[in-house]
Amino acid sequence: MNPVQVQAMFAVPMGFARFEHADLLNPHLKALFLRREAEGRSNVNPSMRVSHALFESRFDLFAWPDREVRALRDFCFNSLFYLIAQLNSYRQDELNAMQISADSWFHITRKGGYFGFHNHPMASWSGVYCVDSGGIDPNSTDDNGALQFINPHQSAGMFVDAGNRRIGSPFGMGNHAFKLEAGQLILFPSWLNHQVLPYQGDGERITVAFNSWFTGLDR
Repeated sequence: MNPVQVQAMFAVPMGFARFEHADLLNPHLKALFLRREAEGRSNVNPSMRVSHALFESRFDLFAWPDREVRALRDFCFNSLFYLIAQLNSYRQDELNAMQISADSWFHITRKGGYFGFHNHPMASWSGVYCVDSGGIDPNSTDDNGALQFINPHQSAGMFVDAGNRRIGSPFGMGNHAFKLEAGQLILFPSWLNHQVLPYQGDGERITVAFNSWFTGLDR
């Protein structure tokens, strides 16, 4: 059989990182977010329907002066700059010239809560950081509270037979779902459709999300 070289032509880049001292930071973030929820600091004009068991904050989180929020912001932005430097082959002086802007907020999800199918127009990169998994078992086979990314190859499943039925990652036709663990950060292109599947735990699933865009370099 003649050899055939396989290349990935339409791959979607994603970044994965972990906060080194999440066990020290996250309890403070959780306590702060629960206090803000009790104060009623919710997003008063959401662009999407927010389920009854989900609290969504206002979109100014990374502007808060709290020390724990600033630590998380720095971790998220540093991770993102590292990722885009690799993907775009930016020099350090180019990175220094770039300025980042972002919307940022937190979600507190309780039993039955979810967030529907969407993406984030007018941003280039998005991220989700897990403060508290809500007790979800990352090794279970269910989709409890999973962050699910939808396969963007929309025409890939138009015909399925033995020639393509068992193609594995990264070429398969399925979606990808992640049950986030505390301290985990996922970075992804803002155009990528995603959703949070219903959470069925008895605790609080707490995450921080942000959408970012950049200025400072000439086109």
